[in-house]
Amino acid sequence: MSTTTAVSPLAIQDAETLVAAAHQAAEAAGVTVSVTVLDAGGHLLAFRRDDRAVLISGETSTRKAYTALQLDTPTADLVDAVQPGGLFHTLPTALDRPLLFIAGGVPVHRDGRLIGAIGVGGGAPEQDHAFATAAVATLA
Repeated sequence: MSTTTAVSPLAIQDAETLVAAAHQAAEAAGVTVSVTVLDAGGHLLAFRRDDRAVLISGETSTRKAYTALQLDTPTADLVDAVQPGGLFHTLPTALDRPLLFIAGGVPVHRDGRLIGAIGVGGGAPEQDHAFATAAVATLA
């Protein structure tokens, strides 16, 4: 008989912590961003778009989070895979939501299991990745 250890899901309080941490990191860098946090099922748990952010940054942050969640990989690690000749160059787009292979999406794990993802959009891709990664570190 096997035993399964329960892993606590990504709670709303965790999602709010992620959003606040990403925004704090962005503000410290003088960057205006939108942040989206999804649970393991791809459901929106928390979202924040500063009024000064470009309107599309909200959709961008959501798609980055969704991509990181679906592929369980930071989107920064996937950029080369979608270039011609890359692993995902011909990846079909028949998923619920189109994927976005731009840095800024990071999966969230607890006890080695995927429990959600965060997406940050609005800054340069490297900045968005750094903000998302810094936010995830606050849950450790």
